[in-house]
Amino acid sequence: MAPQYRRAVFIFRRDLRLVDNTGLNLARTSAASVLPLFVFDPRQINHAYFSKPGFSFLKQSVKELDTALKLQNGALLLCSGTPDKVLKTIYHKSAFDLVVFNTDYTPFSKSRDEAITTTCKELGVECIAVHDALLHPPGTVLSTTGKPYTIFTPFWKKAATFPVNKPSALAPGSWALLKEVEQLKLPFREQQEEKQKQQAQQGGREEGVRILTQAKRCKDYKTMRDIPSVNGTSQLSAHLKFGTISVRETYHTLRSTLGDTHPLLRQLYWRDFFTHIAYFFPHVFGHSFHKVYDAIVWSNDERANAAFARWCNGTTGFPIVDAGLRELNATGLMHNRVRMITASFLVKDLHIDWRKGEQYFAQHLLDYDPCVNNGNWQWCASTGCDAQPYFRIFNPWLQQQRFDPDCQYIKKWVPELAQLTPKAIHQLFLQQPLDLGSYPKPIVEHKEAASHAKALFAAIAQKQ
Repeated sequence: MAPQYRRAVFIFRRDLRLVDNTGLNLARTSAASVLPLFVFDPRQINHAYFSKPGFSFLKQSVKELDTALKLQNGALLLCSGTPDKVLKTIYHKSAFDLVVFNTDYTPFSKSRDEAITTTCKELGVECIAVHDALLHPPGTVLSTTGKPYTIFTPFWKKAATFPVNKPSALAPGSWALLKEVEQLKLPFREQQEEKQKQQAQQGGREEGVRILTQAKRCKDYKTMRDIPSVNGTSQLSAHLKFGTISVRETYHTLRSTLGDTHPLLRQLYWRDFFTHIAYFFPHVFGHSFHKVYDAIVWSNDERANAAFARWCNGTTGFPIVDAGLRELNATGLMHNRVRMITASFLVKDLHIDWRKGEQYFAQHLLDYDPCVNNGNWQWCASTGCDAQPYFRIFNPWLQQQRFDPDCQYIKKWVPELAQLTPKAIHQLFLQQPLDLGSYPKPIVEHKEAASHAKALFAAIAQKQ
């Protein structure tokens, strides 16, 4: 059967792979040839939430994708600009009759894709968007009343009853010839970024597959995932964010390797859940999920700004908090347990707006995912759906004693404390007259700060 279309353009975004790529397979089975396209959009690069480490990971992944295409006598067309305008330029140089891309779910993504759809209509070109990034797309996991879930557990129980599609190979088909791609000569400005001092992970599918095939090392995930000094987590978040591996590959590999009840699978559903929340309740970008908490008056004076700077730099005098921020600043990653501790500390101990922390994480995380980052911050801040109750506040001293008892993680990232015993480190809050050199004393007294946070939230909660 002859292909329905002559030439398709497939737009790569956060799906930087050839294998198990839903939209790409559709394009290859629908058109006689496919032109692979990646657009560096300046609106995403020149943005207040721009992640330098994430961009470095992205570039590595794009480069590897281009290499993979060239091994199949194809090539990735790299362009700078907005996708809708880029498509117009391509069309007038080399006409096509189909555009395909995988759907994304943030407000920016929806607006961008609406512009692409409008452009395609103007050009008389078919435009098809398909779901690919999640186990189950928004709208497929609903309550008995047809509404989206806002509590994770019932969402997970419902979603877990649905089958997850098996990964698919690259569909047969043809690429646009390399010489055709080169002849287009579209504007492309090489994007430069600051190199991370010690980037924790490399981008590209080869590295993503390598990590995924080592899934057996996560067999003790339930007991080891909260220990920041050991490599007890999946290390897959950045590869899932940029799609060097698919969520379906990940799900079925973990399930077959670790068992269908392994707790690591549950984390994939948390990823789906936060994305569904962002899709159905887009106000979460910039506002509390529970809007009543937008009325909280956060600390925002000169003293608070100085405290925020100390939090960012890892100089709060709380060792586990400082270790986490220093790990983030140096590598682009932070252990998940420590992410919760540092986020809680910013909001509940320093009384600083969670949105400032959300943005700082966005700018520095290698695996920054807008929906997941927002969901996690609002959980820690007690402003989100199914969030930590405001009166439950992490005690950083108890957290570090429980999850880093020997201070291996702390001593790695806070070398000023390397000569102290774990007991001395866990008791720094007693303000003992120790010679700590350049390491600062605790910026606040936790018990007092926590009491103030409870009062802030209680005053608002009473108005509900």
